[in-house]
Amino acid sequence: MAMNPPRYDQALLAAAHGGDKQAILSLLSAAQPDIRRYARRSCGASADVDDVVQETLWLLYRRIGSLRALGSLSGWLFAIVRRECLRLSARLGGRHVALDDALDDPRHEARFAQMPQHELRIDVSRAIQSLPAHYREIVLLRDIEEMTIDEIAAALALSRESVKGRLHRARALLREYLVN
Repeated sequence: MAMNPPRYDQALLAAAHGGDKQAILSLLSAAQPDIRRYARRSCGASADVDDVVQETLWLLYRRIGSLRALGSLSGWLFAIVRRECLRLSARLGGRHVALDDALDDPRHEARFAQMPQHELRIDVSRAIQSLPAHYREIVLLRDIEEMTIDEIAAALALSRESVKGRLHRARALLREYLVN
């Protein structure tokens, strides 16, 4: 079952996003336990956890100003940890691991098939809530409201290609969230 996404103080996030050094340091301290927990769950070897945590904190420090949706910080961190675990595993193992191959593992399908409906609903709801607003809106319109790509494009004043790209990315983020 997926865990509850952590909530960060919005004022702290806004200050860090704006470049306030003290706020960034406070955010790094606040995020470290969550990053470590994500890394423990995502990395196969416990020796890799510290390296992944360090790299993720470094990326957070460098890129907090470019984060578009502050409410999606935990999902963004989770995706970074997952990618870093896969990269480190591939580098140390001397093999290439494609992210899509790791996510399409049949073991995950079996886990979802055996999961009680109420738990699955909770996990899917949390996964959708973890999405940045522009991805969440696309998923809800397409998969819940069952609108066509053309209808969504017209409703949101986007090109057909933009809708399809956002939908693809949103579903990939959902898959990443649910797999872990």
